[in-house]
Amino acid sequence: MGGRHARTPRLLASLLTLTLLAGCTFAGGDGGAPTPTGTATQDGFSTDGPVTSTSTPDADGAPAGLEDFYGQQLEWTDCESLFECANLEVPVDYEDPGGPTIELAVLRAGASGEPQGSLVVNPGGPGASGVDYAMMAGAVVSREVRAAYDVVGFDPRGVARSAPITCFTDEQMDTFLGTDPSPDDPAEERAVEGELKDFAQACETNAGDLLGHVSTVEAAKDMDVLRAALGEPRLTYLGASYGTFLGTTYATLFPDRVGRLVLDGAIDPTLTGLEMGLGQAAGFERATRAYVENCVGGGSCPLGDDVDTAMVAIPAFLDEVDAHPLPVSGDTVTELTEGWAMLGIIVAMYSQDIWPILTQALGRAQQGDGTLLMFLANSYASRHSDGTYTGNGMQAIYAVNCLDRPADEGPDLDSAAVEEQFEAASPTWGRYLAGDGACEYWPVHAEQTLQDYSAQGAAPIVVIGTTRDPATPYEWAEALADILDSGVLISYDGDGHTAYGRSNDCVDDAVDAYLLEGTVPQDGLRC
Repeated sequence: MGGRHARTPRLLASLLTLTLLAGCTFAGGDGGAPTPTGTATQDGFSTDGPVTSTSTPDADGAPAGLEDFYGQQLEWTDCESLFECANLEVPVDYEDPGGPTIELAVLRAGASGEPQGSLVVNPGGPGASGVDYAMMAGAVVSREVRAAYDVVGFDPRGVARSAPITCFTDEQMDTFLGTDPSPDDPAEERAVEGELKDFAQACETNAGDLLGHVSTVEAAKDMDVLRAALGEPRLTYLGASYGTFLGTTYATLFPDRVGRLVLDGAIDPTLTGLEMGLGQAAGFERATRAYVENCVGGGSCPLGDDVDTAMVAIPAFLDEVDAHPLPVSGDTVTELTEGWAMLGIIVAMYSQDIWPILTQALGRAQQGDGTLLMFLANSYASRHSDGTYTGNGMQAIYAVNCLDRPADEGPDLDSAAVEEQFEAASPTWGRYLAGDGACEYWPVHAEQTLQDYSAQGAAPIVVIGTTRDPATPYEWAEALADILDSGVLISYDGDGHTAYGRSNDCVDDAVDAYLLEGTVPQDGLRC
């Protein structure tokens, strides 16, 4: 990019690497799911309210020292009238099961018909709430699956109601997300570096020992404790986006306990952080071009009259906002900065349903009003216009990602060459993705990582990829289906993030037949 300073760590790089909250459901800046009436506490739900039922645990095969965790009974209490809530106790450190413990919040949306078992769901992130996701069970799965399964969601460790890791205050997060994500001079670089260091330090100070124990490996171990507490001999699971990495990790650790697993919007677990960033750069560029083609084809596109002109107009617009932030009304953030504008555009790449709103927001921005684009940015950040955030997803994502995929480093890593790679992959978004963000300053490292994700011996695992998915590029689904010893690939030719429940009957029918009847889809099915 002409005039840009040599690469430094990018503030939003790791927010845009694996963030993108799967299902990134669009509810607007003041939207969000209801909160269960069982009171949310630092460690799960309080136990007020009548106990309506218990689960009979299936603790067969519990690892040594974890028998009590695997044998625990979930005490379900009524919450939000329609659901049941419980707490699951797990050790902070699985290598020290006699040490400190935390409670994970669990929610069950009971089957609307005769239940055939529990379907555990995860919406991604990392940092998104599985509890909130299960509350939306009617939109997450088909009517037939909803009738046949208790849909169960849990907030992974460090997320939402499960011992949430909160590093910055809401006001500090506003500053963090609004900071210039593409510094132009040494002073701006120092400001960004300072924000990243402060954030990492605040996480270490506020999270304590838990900060080193929120990896996906540990979340997958929690999920097996949940499986046992639900009384299920095998796990039936639907994971989206990052939820596919969680599901893949589970299958790797517990292949003999895999039931019917569906991984939608798949992640290649073998990629480094740098490789994932490059993949997403290409994915978002492809998705952005699809949006632009739609905008131009509809006439009166505020970006221009032809696709190439309109593509160039997006980074030019962001540069202009960087130089001259736009006023915002009705929000505690009064100026739309480049950081907020970028999030407002990015969120629309998750679903073509948002494209018309983005077009309108860009048109208003051209007239000097950043309010609607800020509204979109809020929907991405799970932020309300009063400055409060729903959950801690925008902070927990760092805590998980920096353990799972620490900053790329080494003598052969040429930062200038890396930036060139990113900008070649995505002239629009490459400059924002070419870095490791706060992971460069992360104070802790994961104690256990995995190398082989083949999950040999597991039952068939269904992997779904969307050809123009921005956040989890289609190539990742192809790779995961090949990596898994029992992987079966469904391909959806379309736009947006994930496919099941939002694309077409071909995908939905194949997934439903698998979940309901165990009918494994044809490998390579194209929809």
